[in-house]
Amino acid sequence: MHLVKLPTGKSNLALRVSQGHFATSHSHINYYIDVTLTKSRLSEARAAAAELVKTYTHNTIVDTILCLDGTEVIGACMASELTKAGYTNMNAHQTIYVLTPEHTVGSQLIFRENTAPMIAGKHVLVLAASVTTGYTVQGAVEAIRYYDGNPVGIAALFATQKECAGFPITSIFDPNDLPGYASFDAHACPWCQAGQKIDALVNSFGYSTL
Repeated sequence: MHLVKLPTGKSNLALRVSQGHFATSHSHINYYIDVTLTKSRLSEARAAAAELVKTYTHNTIVDTILCLDGTEVIGACMASELTKAGYTNMNAHQTIYVLTPEHTVGSQLIFRENTAPMIAGKHVLVLAASVTTGYTVQGAVEAIRYYDGNPVGIAALFATQKECAGFPITSIFDPNDLPGYASFDAHACPWCQAGQKIDALVNSFGYSTL
């Protein structure tokens, strides 16, 4: 798969994409967005965190950052930014939990007895690599509420939506950064209907070419 780096106008942040016909667990898309380095390289993770926390530093209590899609490094950098001296984050404990959920076979999110206290009674910010259909983030918000937590927002590197589960989505990139971006339900995919083969299966871990 050939990845190209698109200019973003944001220091230390790159948008690496490949165009084609790709299948996710919920949809078919014509852009694969590779955020591997943003999630794994400290300099890029810090830059992403600095962009995302701007929405939350002055008016949102954050006790826990729930990291989806392997975004733990970015989550840790966000926690560091939100607890810096001089920021008016209203967390009474002056610290933030950075947590990854466990997934059941049916893709439900669960928290064990040792991690559930990091959700219960806490103000929880959901962090995702991308929000396209919104199913995963919706499930995260429902899980937070089930475990007696208080969801306070959704942040993502890339999002096609402005709102999900009743919360505005803060994202660094959106479809305006990708000319001609399109996403379709697998059963209504025009590329499949035209006989165009799928180039790769993609998820938060990466891609597998077919």
